[in-house]
Amino acid sequence: MYTLPKTERFQEQVASKYNIYNSIFMTLPFDKIDNTGALLPLFSKICESGYANGKNPKEIVEQFFDTYIENVSEEQKINLFFRFIQYVERQVVLFDAIEDAAFSIINNLEGRGSLRGIKENADQRFQKKELLEFLENFNVKTVLTAHPTQFYPGSVLGIITDLTEAIKKNNLAQIEQLLAQLGKTPFIKKEKPTPYDEAVSLIWYLENVFYETIGNMMHYIQKNIAKNNTLENNPFSLGFWPGGDRDGNPFVTTEITLHVADRLRTSILKCYYLDVRKLKRKLTFSGVDVLVTELETKLYRSVFYSQGEIFITQKEFENYLIEIKKLLVNKHQSLYLDDVNALLQKFEVFGFHFASLDIRQNSKIHKQVFEDIIAKNTALFGTNFNQLKETDKLKKLVTITANLNYNNFDDEFTQRTISSIKAIKTIQEKNGEKGCHRYIISNNETAQNVLEAYALFGLCGWQNPSVDIVPLFESVSDLENAAQVMEQLYLLPEYKEHLKRRKNKQTIMLGFSDGTKDGGYLMANWAIYKAKVALTQMARKYDIDVIFFDGRGGPPARGGGKTSQFYASLGPEIENRELQLTIQGQTISSNFGTLDSCQYNLENLLAAGANNQVFHKNENLLSQKEKEIMQELCEISYQKYTAFKNHPKFVSYLEEMSTLNYYAKTNIGSRPSKRKQADKLNLDDLRAIPFVGSWSQLKQNVPGFFGVGTALQHFEKENRWREVNDLYNSSLFFKTLIENSMMALSKSFFPLTAYMKNDAEFGEFWQLIFEEYKNTLRLLLKLTGFSTLMENEPSGKASIELREKIVLPLLTVQQYALMHLRVLKQNSEQNAKAIEVYEKIVTRSLFGNINASRNSA
Repeated sequence: MYTLPKTERFQEQVASKYNIYNSIFMTLPFDKIDNTGALLPLFSKICESGYANGKNPKEIVEQFFDTYIENVSEEQKINLFFRFIQYVERQVVLFDAIEDAAFSIINNLEGRGSLRGIKENADQRFQKKELLEFLENFNVKTVLTAHPTQFYPGSVLGIITDLTEAIKKNNLAQIEQLLAQLGKTPFIKKEKPTPYDEAVSLIWYLENVFYETIGNMMHYIQKNIAKNNTLENNPFSLGFWPGGDRDGNPFVTTEITLHVADRLRTSILKCYYLDVRKLKRKLTFSGVDVLVTELETKLYRSVFYSQGEIFITQKEFENYLIEIKKLLVNKHQSLYLDDVNALLQKFEVFGFHFASLDIRQNSKIHKQVFEDIIAKNTALFGTNFNQLKETDKLKKLVTITANLNYNNFDDEFTQRTISSIKAIKTIQEKNGEKGCHRYIISNNETAQNVLEAYALFGLCGWQNPSVDIVPLFESVSDLENAAQVMEQLYLLPEYKEHLKRRKNKQTIMLGFSDGTKDGGYLMANWAIYKAKVALTQMARKYDIDVIFFDGRGGPPARGGGKTSQFYASLGPEIENRELQLTIQGQTISSNFGTLDSCQYNLENLLAAGANNQVFHKNENLLSQKEKEIMQELCEISYQKYTAFKNHPKFVSYLEEMSTLNYYAKTNIGSRPSKRKQADKLNLDDLRAIPFVGSWSQLKQNVPGFFGVGTALQHFEKENRWREVNDLYNSSLFFKTLIENSMMALSKSFFPLTAYMKNDAEFGEFWQLIFEEYKNTLRLLLKLTGFSTLMENEPSGKASIELREKIVLPLLTVQQYALMHLRVLKQNSEQNAKAIEVYEKIVTRSLFGNINASRNSA
């Protein structure tokens, strides 16, 4: 049977269905929303025609009310704004559900990049042995983080799940019922979630998506690829940050860390319990039935009757399954053996920990903590520790031991830091070593930063800790110095001994988000690439296996976009035995939120590793000439971006013309939007999420393209365009960067803010951004040979266009409110009540736009 092209499948399965179901949704009767369903499409059309004719949001809103609602009062106008926002939010949910339902139809789950595709590729190339060796050594580790870019509360996530299933079955009655439920379900969290609340929300994905998906993939690998060879390695594993990430989040306490670890253990035991109950219905044979019942009882008590108490150890659990296997093989003709093997494979991946809980803290906090510890422990450190030479400091830190008690300190950070070390040991005792075995130092600049974290374990009485110390390099300058920092550590015999105890592995984290904020899009990505090359060379020099852990967000500006293609583009100069990355907020729900999408994206990440190590082992290697061109492009881009970032209007533009100050008012995450809560905005303290998200709300997406056009234009003016063109055609790495930047441009819409060009204070600054946008757009199309952006991804482009169309009324209301607020704030005391209302409109408008973009922050 003929399969329609991907773009036609999208039109049939997504766009057409959205129009049908949206028309049903528009006609449903909801309390106090009379005529909203009829008025919103009219408003949408006026928005489209208004921007096409050069009108600003204020003129568009006024035209709408003049045309369709006579003599409208201010109260009626505000009420309708809120109704429009509510409707658009729910339209986005409907679109998400439809797209999720069509995922397996639009995307080929068994094609290139799938496990089946990897297997068939190896078969055709006679590389079965190489593939098996790869699977014995490679690992994809996805680390779920709690960063606040997902606005859906749990009740709405449940509706999306049910709606997706109803759409798959074309159950119109249920769809109508769920749309009615959606219309009446609140989207707003009245209170900020605690870190524990965030953890519980993400554990839903572990239980309902990752557990089954990874279990199925492991079973496929063992049964169809490894076959008679028992795979000792687990190609997939999970990490977890909610409840462990302390960087800039004062609400993450030791109590919460322990509570989250307990919840993770209880959740995986519950998953095992449900699987054992299914097995019990099948394993009704003599001898086996008794073992299954005993196992079920112990799991049940550990899950439902436990106050942190565990009634079965990991070894006991494994032994039960092994004994059941033996009985099935020896006495029952291996009946249902596959089912028992599948559970054993899940246990090997998830243990009693489910996902490894990472602890993270900022190096600046460690510095403050050490100043406190040194001041109170001169007998340990001496009176002149801060005056010692760097080498002497490092030697002292790597060898120091004590048994500090947090109760002996008054400083809250010191107390929390010491107690967090003790918590890691407690978690390992209950959940196993994998339960919590990494301590990440963000904003890492020096070898001393690493050893301060290492020394904390010695100071707390934990000799030879079963913990990996992970430096996180973020800024461009820190990335450039990273290899030298690591060499200082590798040269220390005591640290080298520590690494030997950790299987000779050193994990290093690299931050895409703050790198882009610091150096711009091209330079951040190139600086990370170069840092990985240098760090790989340094690790190989000292016989260390380096593992790179990438801190990625959703959009290209934060390391998102075509993630699998990015990893496939890294050549042999970069160590890639493991692929580790953060996934967060919208990326969790959009890329890993369903069984189909989770399988598709995890298998694509595995395929990226297989391409590098098996099928295209020595390819994707940049020549010296290509590196020089990349360096030149990035330096020009960096200069342009740095000058832009240092513009006197840069910070004030974000504060006064964007939604930056409203992120903190949304109750979507426990973490503050700034690391330091000073009144004056400091760009260094600003979190990457509100920074990138604010540009996204403006539909300007500056971090995803600014400086790219200027760099390309330099080569055009110098008659060196062929050099860039050859680089694009020969380097998958550069091509991926360009295509990701195209995605950022595709989600930009400058007519929305074109009114700013006439602003007395910010007009020139807006024009500066717009000129770079136009320049980048022109040159990206010239470089790729496309007539439109994302021409090579028609279904992805169609999805973006439809989502942007849905949220256009919402963005218009947001900009109208911001324009009105600037007028109201000229007399803030007199207009205090109106300011409060319009600020609420801006805050509420953030939700739908963030969710519609799916990877905007």
